[in-house]
This record gives sequence, C-alpha cells and structure tokens, in this order.
Amino acid sequence: MRRRWVKVLAVTVVILAVLFTVADRVAVHYADNEVARLAEQKYGYGNSTDSHLDVSIEGFPFLTQAFGQDFDHVALTAKNFTLDTTSNAQGGYLGVQQLRLDLHGVTVTSLTARSAEANLVTGTLTLSYDQLSGVLTRLAGTGPVKVSQAPGSDGQAAHVRISGTVGGRQADGSGTLLAQGDEISLNTPGAERATATWRVGLPENVGFSAARATPDGVRIDMVGHLVNLGASRFSR
Repeated sequence: MRRRWVKVLAVTVVILAVLFTVADRVAVHYADNEVARLAEQKYGYGNSTDSHLDVSIEGFPFLTQAFGQDFDHVALTAKNFTLDTTSNAQGGYLGVQQLRLDLHGVTVTSLTARSAEANLVTGTLTLSYDQLSGVLTRLAGTGPVKVSQAPGSDGQAAHVRISGTVGGRQADGSGTLLAQGDEISLNTPGAERATATWRVGLPENVGFSAARATPDGVRIDMVGHLVNLGASRFSR
C-alpha cells in the first residue's frame, strides 16, 4: 500500500511539474509578444513590410521572475526596419540590417504605465554596404554610388570608401560614418557637412559608443546604464 502511495505521489509531482513548465512557457511566450508589440510602437522597429522584431525573456522559471517583477536578461532583436533622415530628405530612408539590445537587471517600475528600468543595456546596430550605397545613390540622383569597407576607425567614426558622383562632384575616397548619441551621420569625401543624418529610436540613456567597418557592413556598438524603458530620446 505504501509503495502504491509513493508511486501515485511521484506521478502527481511529475504531472504538476509538466503543467507548471507548460504554463511557464505559455506565459513567457505571451510576455515576449507583448514586449515586442510595445517596442514596435515606442521605437519604430516595425515600420516596414520586411521588418521583424523578436523579444526573448531569458531565465527559468519565468513566472517566478514575473511575480517578483525582476528579470535577469531580456534580449531584443529587430531586423530590416528603416530610418528617415532628420531633414526628411526625399529618398533618404536607410534600411537597418539588424539592431540587437541586451537588457540586464530589468525591474518593472509601473504596471499601469508599462514602464521598466534596466541596470545595463548593451547592443549593436548593423548597416549593410548595399543599404548605404542605395541611400547615397537615391540622395545623389546622378548615378550609382558605392559604399564599401575602408581600413581603420576612429572611436565612433567608421571609415568607409565611397565612389561615385555626390552633390554634383566626383566623390572617390574615404568617408566616415559617425555614430554619436542616437544619431548616425554619413560624410562623403570633400563635403563640408554631413550628406545625411539619421536618428535611431533608442531607450533613454542608451547611446552609441563605437563604430567600425567590417567586411559585411558597419557595426555600431551602444551602451546605457540605469535605462528607462518607458521613454525614448524622441517622439515619432
């Protein structure tokens, strides 16, 4: 009789563990989708037909973290969304290949306002040379302009090689893609001012920290401390 009771208890524990795991995964899936929806609305990461946004709340069990309103790590990956120039130049939209944000030590500060704070945020933004070439070609309006990798970088300024006609003159040499604050500026050879500037929707207190040209595109690093996830640097 005792052995049967122990067997029933063991089966019950297993069933409860399975049900808890299923409930936990259902809850985290809902939370992932809800956070992704809010990020799309707040920061504009889902503004094109090809864009894709994925949020992953790491750690198990999720429900324990949710009850405590504290999360160790939340990862956000946005792909194929676009940025408009700060001057709203015709044809000046720039496609972002990928933006990745890793949020560490996230605490929910208000359920009603749907706001939270992260102790540390790190991330990267990647721009392809095809997208950079395309936007310069559209802005120039005088023929194809090619952007490719150039050696070296200077902190927040990535060196790129630009060839083609820009602003009515031949541009063939080294330009820079400067990433400061939440703005990206592209400077062509011989130009006195930036050819175009784009602003990226980032959480408050997150800013660009470095930029470098890689064989596949320009990679921009970012970092932020005590980040308010309920506010961005600008309103759309």
